[in-house]
Amino acid sequence: MVKILVADDEENITDVCARYLLREGFEVLCAKDGDEALRVWEKELPDFIVLDVMMPKKTGWQVCEEIRSNHDVPILMLTARGEEMDRLMGLTMGADDYMTKPFSPRELVLRVKAILRRLKPMEAANAAAIPTQASKSGSIISRMGLEIDNLRRVVKVGGKEAELTVKEFELLWLFANHPDQVFSRNQLLNTIWDIDYFGDTTTVTVHIRRLREKIEKNPSAPKYIKTVWGIGYKFDGKGGDPE
Repeated sequence: MVKILVADDEENITDVCARYLLREGFEVLCAKDGDEALRVWEKELPDFIVLDVMMPKKTGWQVCEEIRSNHDVPILMLTARGEEMDRLMGLTMGADDYMTKPFSPRELVLRVKAILRRLKPMEAANAAAIPTQASKSGSIISRMGLEIDNLRRVVKVGGKEAELTVKEFELLWLFANHPDQVFSRNQLLNTIWDIDYFGDTTTVTVHIRRLREKIEKNPSAPKYIKTVWGIGYKFDGKGGDPE
């Protein structure tokens, strides 16, 4: 049974969300603040998290960032504010989706189901793509001081390990496997996130920026992941001058 954590300091919201999710066959865990959300997460390891942004003790953004540092569990953010800056903040922290209060609990259930449905074929594909010991040599890419080990999911820049989230690693591995190939934001969105309806290309832009901050000496003049203006991004396989 899929386990979902709903974290919100408004009891009426957790109650209605829990009721609708339980009706659809999900197991539901609830938390009333950020600290409790992290404790429940660490103890229960739910399959999906619904996070209110403005919670006491720790905000939803802080909880999302802490979880995202090590895990790729899908996260949907709830907020009472519909400003673009709030949505961008959620995406920057690694959220998968975003809903503005007041919202329909039926739509919440639909979004949860849609995200989980997209994850199933992705997880199967990732499992099938795990290299065997015999093919281990093909799982490491080394270019211009950057080493990417797909078997151990480790990235080193100049010999120093860079801590990437799952999505950041998948983006980098895709780029490095196709040097000089230009990917549009929509292509990256469909390939890495498999999002067609609920996602938007802002997700890609934010993740590229975060990835550059972790692997580039100067993120504003990147050496590895170049912007192709008006189209998207590419991995510079020739090691040319930063843009």
